[in-house]
Amino acid sequence: MTTTLRPVEPLQQHPDGTRSRRYQVCVNSRPVGEVHLGTSPSLGETVARLIDLRIAEPDRRRGRGTVAALAAEEVARGWGCTQIETLVPASAGIAQRLFDALGYTLRNRGMEKRLGTTPPDLPPGSRARPMTAAEYDAWHAYESEHFARAWIERGIPEAAARAKARRDHETLLPHGLATGGMIFSVLEHEGTRVGTLWVALQDDKAFVFDVETDAAQRGRGHGRTLMLLAERQAVEAGWPVLGLNVFAGNTPAERLYESLGYETTIRALSKPLL
Repeated sequence: MTTTLRPVEPLQQHPDGTRSRRYQVCVNSRPVGEVHLGTSPSLGETVARLIDLRIAEPDRRRGRGTVAALAAEEVARGWGCTQIETLVPASAGIAQRLFDALGYTLRNRGMEKRLGTTPPDLPPGSRARPMTAAEYDAWHAYESEHFARAWIERGIPEAAARAKARRDHETLLPHGLATGGMIFSVLEHEGTRVGTLWVALQDDKAFVFDVETDAAQRGRGHGRTLMLLAERQAVEAGWPVLGLNVFAGNTPAERLYESLGYETTIRALSKPLL
């Protein structure tokens, strides 16, 4: 039997510069599923996105999904893409195993924690204060470079990585330090600055966009205190859930979040297209 992709719409060119197309997955011309393929709106036209892959129940566990995913990679190569990504919910074990077998690796994951109604206390000697304008300018320059570097290290072309960092900050922080719904804090311990925190209050949950212990203060538990501060700010603002993103390979951060009760909700997987 032959498994192929059959386009069901013209190639879509979107206002944000991305492209996408939907396909039927066919076995000997018989439809058995669908694929939705696109390019990444944040990482540029060289990164393809496998937005959706579905195989009808009667045809599952026969390798149809594997062949369809490989066919989608060939389409992406034809678009000039050098990498492909997909998002897999933490509960989708079958999908995770399929992409593992195809050579996709974990790039980053989203984590969340449901919060109680009582703000956690900070350790004795630790206190938070608002970030000053001068501190924000220094933080913004450092964080933008650090964020771009994180994507470059994961195979994204430097120009695309820097464009993403610039675009994300322009979108999230149109008014800089004064942007509504954003909390920028400096953590001090016994009068000494030890780290910074950026928390966003979004929709029905708060989100930690950046948490950073100053280099000279690492290994002393201040990262945990910064996360307790984030939880405190979320609870005080009335947000029931706190979310965050962590890159694969950042073992200290992963262990910290897990020890604090954060659970993985979604995994971002990627694969180079050679």
